[in-house]
Parts: sequence; structure tokens; C-alpha cells
Amino acid sequence: MTRPGPGAGDPVGRLDDPDYPALTMSQAAALLGVQAAFLRSLDIAGVLQPHRSPGGHRRYSRHQLTLAARLRQLLDDGHTLASAGVILGLQDQLADARADTERLQATVDRLQTGEDGGDG
Repeated sequence: MTRPGPGAGDPVGRLDDPDYPALTMSQAAALLGVQAAFLRSLDIAGVLQPHRSPGGHRRYSRHQLTLAARLRQLLDDGHTLASAGVILGLQDQLADARADTERLQATVDRLQTGEDGGDG
């Protein structure tokens, strides 16, 4: 039996899902403090692709807003859109690698503790 996704029994619960496209372009722009044209430019460049409603309107998730805010900061720092996209990708890869390292270190620590505990 498959388990229902976030908010399946509670439509409002979908708002807790960071990938749920709950916000219109104007709402997203207002929250980020940017013009809608900025979000359109990210979509056109293929850097941030919003979900589309059945009518073709852009819808943004919280996760996408986080990415747009990070891009905005990099652009404000003087990076081009292309370099900002690369930087975001590298930052995300580094964060993933650090998380992997922490998980592996925890496993090593647990195994060493288990091995050391049997020697005594």
C-alpha cells in the first residue's frame, strides 16, 4: 500500500510542503522584494522553472523562493546570471558533500565505539 503525499488528507497541509507551488508570481515577487520581471527572467534563462497552473500562470514553491533569493543576492554581489547559477549549484553540492561526510563520520564513530566496547 502506498502512503499518501504531504497534505493528501488535508489540503491546507500541502502548504507545509516546501515544493508545493502555492504562490503566484506577484505574491512571490512581493515576498522577495523584487519585480515580477526578475522572476520571469529566471524562468526564461532556465535557472528557475516555476510550476504552471492549468491556465499557464507561474506558481512558485517555498523551495523556489529560497533559490530565487539566493540568486538575487549573488546578482546583487555583481555576479552574472550564468555565474550565479553555477555558484548555486556548487554551493548545493558542497552542502550535500558536507552532509555526507557528517553521516559517514557518525557511522565511523558508531562502529569504532562498538568495536572498542568489545575489547575491554
